[in-house]
Amino acid sequence: MEVFTEYRAEILAAFWTTIQLTVLAAIGALVLGTVLAAMRLAPVPMLNWIGTAYVNIVRNTPLTLIILFSSFGLSQTLGLTLADRQSATFIADSGFRLAVLGLTVYTASFVCETVRSGVNTVPLGQAEAARSLGFTFGQNLRIVLLPQAFRAVLIPLGSVLIALTKNTTIASAIGVAEAALLMKEMIENTAAVLVVGGIFALGFVILTLPLGLLFGWLGKRMAVAH
Repeated sequence: MEVFTEYRAEILAAFWTTIQLTVLAAIGALVLGTVLAAMRLAPVPMLNWIGTAYVNIVRNTPLTLIILFSSFGLSQTLGLTLADRQSATFIADSGFRLAVLGLTVYTASFVCETVRSGVNTVPLGQAEAARSLGFTFGQNLRIVLLPQAFRAVLIPLGSVLIALTKNTTIASAIGVAEAALLMKEMIENTAAVLVVGGIFALGFVILTLPLGLLFGWLGKRMAVAH
């Protein structure tokens, strides 16, 4: 407990950064993943091919490489930054936002496949009935398919979100001051490996366990009855 008391402010700040990474990347991944799912379901071969290629390439690329490319490839090589270079916190802001970008790009591929599997659970007759009423593909997707798909895959989406929460630890590879980076520094400074590891393991359990319970409850409550 002495270790926790000594580093309490730093631990809370690190987990707050982890929460921010998770929330922002989750929003981005949900939007991008839904767009990718629509592309994979679209009756346009080119869109279908682009969506499929994205998912297959990104999903089979290690997240560490994506995060490092976001930092070294986009920022240092191409000069693309997501923060004001004149800001006193430019390095920290840029690293954080590039980490969000990398996590979003990676997680979107899993969201896409989850949403697409949800669309496949909707009875084919509903989509055909919508087309017979004159619905376009976009209207069919927005009004008929996606609402039911999301309800059907709430529990799997919760699992993707939990995985995203744990994947935020990879952001430490580019110096983002989240939980994993602080844990490394604390172990180096205190040598209390088991105590420090236990503190951070408990922290992630506190973050992820309620998410699992919440999405499990929502999934059962909002299940689609066929």
